[in-house]
Amino acid sequence: MTEIADKLKLIPLTVNEDVDTHDIQSAYQSDLLSCVICAAGDKSIWVTLINNINIVAVAKLLDIPVIIITEGALPDEATIDRARLEGISVYSSPKGNYQIAGELWELGITE
Repeated sequence: MTEIADKLKLIPLTVNEDVDTHDIQSAYQSDLLSCVICAAGDKSIWVTLINNINIVAVAKLLDIPVIIITEGALPDEATIDRARLEGISVYSSPKGNYQIAGELWELGITE
């Protein structure tokens, strides 16, 4: 994930020390928590504009180790603290969902 974050120029907000041990093969983009719960795969990257603490709960529920928050949105400290506690890496990007998804595709994250 460190290589992906570097290539996408992501801003790390909290990075789990195990982030590079996950075999990430897929990504899911949605701003609706219910859609993520129904369709996102485990060990995937979640791309979203949502920046509240609920993203951590959903990521933990689904074993999603990485969240990329787009459009420059930043979570509050409570969200960052909870992500750190749960072992979820959270990154931010000024780019939009579509652009991040396209760049992930170009890097071979095609599922």
